[in-house]
Amino acid sequence: MSGVALTVEERSRIQRRTVGILSLGQVLGGVAFGATVSLGALLAKDISGSDALSGLATASVTLGAALAAIPLARLASSRGRRFALTAGNLLALVGIAIVITAAAVRVFPLLLIGIVLIGMGNAGNLQSRFAATDLADPAHRGRDLSIVVWATTIGGVAGPLLLGAGEQAGRAIGMPVHTGSYLFSLVAQIAAFTLYLVALRPDPLLVARDLPETGSVAGVVERGDRPVAARYAIFAVAGSHVTMASVMAMTPVHLVNMAMAGMDHGSMGHGSMGHGGMSEVDVTVLVGVTIALHVAGMYGLSPVFGILADRWGRMRTVLLGQALLVGSLCFAMFAGETPWGVMVALILLGLGWSAATVAGAALLTEASAPALRTRRQGRSDSLMSLSAAGGAVLAGVILQSFSYAGLAIAALVVVAAIVVLSPLGRR
Repeated sequence: MSGVALTVEERSRIQRRTVGILSLGQVLGGVAFGATVSLGALLAKDISGSDALSGLATASVTLGAALAAIPLARLASSRGRRFALTAGNLLALVGIAIVITAAAVRVFPLLLIGIVLIGMGNAGNLQSRFAATDLADPAHRGRDLSIVVWATTIGGVAGPLLLGAGEQAGRAIGMPVHTGSYLFSLVAQIAAFTLYLVALRPDPLLVARDLPETGSVAGVVERGDRPVAARYAIFAVAGSHVTMASVMAMTPVHLVNMAMAGMDHGSMGHGSMGHGGMSEVDVTVLVGVTIALHVAGMYGLSPVFGILADRWGRMRTVLLGQALLVGSLCFAMFAGETPWGVMVALILLGLGWSAATVAGAALLTEASAPALRTRRQGRSDSLMSLSAAGGAVLAGVILQSFSYAGLAIAALVVVAAIVVLSPLGRR
């Protein structure tokens, strides 16, 4: 492909195929990652016996993603997207095996190591959305990026909903409690690895570099490098992600605490779930359904937000995301002691994250000169994950020391900062 000039039609054909492959990979990655999101905090609490330490599970996922984001971006820069994505799959496979082993021997530090490796694998999944922009027409960049993000909906919703079936399968073969769903994760990661290795040819990033006038597609010439806007985009994406991750990470623990309180009083959520309390299976299903609704909010409407970002503007869509996050945090504050209130809060939390991160990623890409894009994309993912890791640790402490409402109030501070600094994104 090197040195070969492509017509607009040929480039569009490669782009459509690339988006399709990346979308299928995201479906598989969503199934694999869904179990970690839903079960990580519960496994950590079960092994450590502490709500505060349960936040370390999500922190480990995001820490792993932060540690791997820049190295995987550099690997993509030197060898192409295919190498970076398959490397992420291999890291996740090793991490899943370690998590299952840690649950069997009940060693908390080993559990965190496994979750860190799964987080490293998720860094590859995150970068697939940028791979969708390598050959995209600038006028449709937000749409193409959001299609790949949307594809995660299928796997991301299926993963948490498979918790019950996974536990039954795991129990049947003698797996430790809360690890049965990792069987599905192993199969999904292997399938994703094979898909990228075999089908992601030609590599979109390498093709884009070989083409003349990389910054121009179909006569659309992009603006020059805008470092201030790029830095704001990185901040907005990181801030929106830490808001989402910190509240989401503690939601399973909060729901379990609500169930335990309901058992003590003969009901749950002030009678909202009936009398007699809930069994362990019922609580697991409630957690799975709530996280599934949250993931549906994160990814289900991402194409809508992508089209809005293309037509309405990147910054307006980022601010729409902040408005949705405010709505979510208000539900968490005022209705967070009922299951329905938590569900509504998690749906809005996912929608706000989707709008802000889709538009923010598109803004970062178009505000960066082609030679700087891969580097800044890696930095963005690293900062996003690193800040969320710190947020998850603090979220566990805040939940234990204050309440779910107190956690929502703390998250509002981050949202306010994104809004106040929004003029920087237009510079």
